[in-house]
Amino acid sequence: MPIILCVEDNEKYLRLRKAVLEKEGYAVLSATDSQQAIEMLLEAPVSLVLSDHMLRGTTGVELAQQMKALKPDVPIVLYSGTVPKTLGAVDCYINKSEPISTFTYIIRDLVNRRWR
Repeated sequence: MPIILCVEDNEKYLRLRKAVLEKEGYAVLSATDSQQAIEMLLEAPVSLVLSDHMLRGTTGVELAQQMKALKPDVPIVLYSGTVPKTLGAVDCYINKSEPISTFTYIIRDLVNRRWR
């Protein structure tokens, strides 16, 4: 079963995202800050990272750069209402206004590419 690491500093949004992804059949790890996310990335066989952009003390783009240095083959998806100036090491950007069906389709596609 693919493992998705969700990074979001808003607990309510994190719970909602986790519920949607678990319903789609993924195991979900949750991190509320960048340090916790990096530790989880190193400890678990993560298939994909799904991160908010505006995180306390950092951004999703900065976090993606740190994560790619550790595990360059893990896709990183930025899921945010705030469009970053640059995506940097981010593999995919999904706007929070996208319908759930589009969101889950994109996640499934990226995970499937990784698992082939």
